[in-house]
Amino acid sequence: MTTIKTQYNRRSFLKVSAAAGGGMLIGFSWLTGCISKTETKEIAVPKEWFEINGYIKIGDTGMVTIYSPNPEIGQNVRTSMPMIVAEELDVDWKNVVVEQAPLNTGFYQNQFAGGSLSIKLSWNALRMAGAAGRRMLLEAAAKEWGLSVSDLSVNQGVIKEKNGTRTITYGEIASKAVGIEVPEEVELKEIKDFKLIGTSVKNVDGMKIITGKSLFGLDFKREGMQLAVIQHPPAFGMKVKDFNEEEIKKMPGVKDAFIIDTTIQDPSWSDEKGFLQLIAIVGDSTWQLMKAKKAIKANYEVVSALENSEMHMINMENALLSGKVLKSRIDGKPDEAFKKAAKVIERTYSSPFLAHNTMEPMNFFANVKEDSAELIGPTQTPQALEGSVAKFLNLPVENITVNMTRIGGGFGRRLYVHFGVEAAAISKKIGAPVKLIYTREDDMSQGTYRPAYLSSYKAGLDENNNLIAFSVKGTGLPESSVFPDRFPAGTVDNYSAEDISGNTNVTTGAWRAPRSHFTAGAEQSFLDEVAELAGKDPIDFRLELFDRAIKNPVGEKYDYEADRYAGVLKMVKEKSNWGEKKPGVYRGVAAYFCHSSYVAEVVDMVMENGQPKVKKVWCAVDCGIVVNKDAAKNMVQGGVIDGIGHAMYSQLTFNNGAVNETNFDRYQLMRHSQAPEEIEVLFVKNEIAPTGLGEPGLPPAIGALANALYKATGQRLTKQPFANQIKTEKLLG
Repeated sequence: MTTIKTQYNRRSFLKVSAAAGGGMLIGFSWLTGCISKTETKEIAVPKEWFEINGYIKIGDTGMVTIYSPNPEIGQNVRTSMPMIVAEELDVDWKNVVVEQAPLNTGFYQNQFAGGSLSIKLSWNALRMAGAAGRRMLLEAAAKEWGLSVSDLSVNQGVIKEKNGTRTITYGEIASKAVGIEVPEEVELKEIKDFKLIGTSVKNVDGMKIITGKSLFGLDFKREGMQLAVIQHPPAFGMKVKDFNEEEIKKMPGVKDAFIIDTTIQDPSWSDEKGFLQLIAIVGDSTWQLMKAKKAIKANYEVVSALENSEMHMINMENALLSGKVLKSRIDGKPDEAFKKAAKVIERTYSSPFLAHNTMEPMNFFANVKEDSAELIGPTQTPQALEGSVAKFLNLPVENITVNMTRIGGGFGRRLYVHFGVEAAAISKKIGAPVKLIYTREDDMSQGTYRPAYLSSYKAGLDENNNLIAFSVKGTGLPESSVFPDRFPAGTVDNYSAEDISGNTNVTTGAWRAPRSHFTAGAEQSFLDEVAELAGKDPIDFRLELFDRAIKNPVGEKYDYEADRYAGVLKMVKEKSNWGEKKPGVYRGVAAYFCHSSYVAEVVDMVMENGQPKVKKVWCAVDCGIVVNKDAAKNMVQGGVIDGIGHAMYSQLTFNNGAVNETNFDRYQLMRHSQAPEEIEVLFVKNEIAPTGLGEPGLPPAIGALANALYKATGQRLTKQPFANQIKTEKLLG
């Protein structure tokens, strides 16, 4: 029997109240708990004991509403998180209604979407909430019938006496469960008894999405709402001085035009000086506003260096030579080992800045009044937005309301809240509700890009082709991508890793699988080449290293579990029939650990009309317990496509501080015809609590792609995007 405490450090777990119509309302905290004591309408629990961040509502008909507190960005947590609650509550999923919870910083914790953390951080608390609700309903039924809880069983929301014929539904007993005191511990289901978790449940918003119901920020409308478009300075290092304001104000449909120019107290979402600076135009029609925007004639001043792509590469090369080392690790004596090595190989890998390119353009609604502000829209970090707006407006945080819409793509872009603060600034200026809408060019030229990276790898083999020395040093603009304690740390006697910072005035941010997306491609490409130099199969070579980490690890620590890492490699080797030779098929493999999960992938590639084409990708995934199988597969498949597409085709380049690729006519994304024809996803079955899944499928796809391209073209590609580096004459020859 597995139990979980509902009381911890005098912080409340549950709040129970009588819901409208006599049902039962259960609020739950994600990480903490308390004992509940009820009055007629609400529990008399001191406020300081608890922070509630979600709830279950049970009506007298047996209908159950489960509120999903985290933002939905396509990762399907709005289905998967309620599934966990429903599993432990033991309610029929067909009787569950899911709704989006609003932001409530006084009650909620971890109410964000990022780092593949939504399920991982909430697993225990969601189970606790469902189990506590089930126990309260069982106790109410036991009291009603004069029995003990042990005399009862429950299945799909129907309670039954074990040695009798009486039954009662959750809806019939819910109102009487309100006064039940929650025990200090509640019993959780055994994992083997799960009925809902591990199955495939369709997206709860699926029908609304395909029928065009209003779900997204762009769909939101409010009576009296005005629209706004903006123009940022055209280059990083520039600031607007003035523009033809009066001319713009006279254009059809324009109600106002002005400059927002201020310093904010919390610069985490803006540039390093905390500036909020733009031209805003307000009116009723996006078409008229966009025409007015094209008529802007602005004067700008240069306030810092106007960077270009050549300068970026030089800066990173200099950083590798003499930059500030932020993190490092040394095992053994790498320099001496390299001198003694029979074979030494070195390679340098690079990747450009990338845009996020969410399909739903950036947008946000704001209604700022004298003593309050309401914000509605697509954000991955509602609490960060709430705090930034509160500081910007100099209002108490409790006077700021943030409600989340469904998000049409995030990938890290909507972790940053500047566009919401911009909407608030415009609303404050005009004294009316407004919805700010970016164009694609606004988004792609504004910044918050994925950083550019440069890393150098070196390996040494002895006369028996054993890996005796390994080093990596990496930098980026502004962050590096080196994880000193990740693989192959712990597997090589003489090992060094250096994480080196760089400098740029281009604004950057998290991009799906931050840093890992580049590191995996570089590291796994390099390991493939080392295996070839050693005359070993690339999978067997990696497994040898993991065997060392399992049996006799080097150093005091490393960040991964070697047996699980090796496990996904063995699975993908078996399922893909790795040793099988297929005429005209070129294979590449890679494996990577990030977000506490392990993924190994094999890419099968062919040449069609002189161009590489991915026919199939096998993915072996160890992410602990899989909550919703369909959603899990979709996330991994999406990550594979994202990784392959960007590594092959995408880049941002700069000239005089301005980005050259401002829309999809210049910034190439993968086309449908270029996508893998088939992606097969296989999950390791275990009873480990769920770990991250939204991001881990992406990084190894880049390494496996590069290794397959080598087999297909004979070229080791070290610079992304790969399509720009493939020699056409080799392919056509």
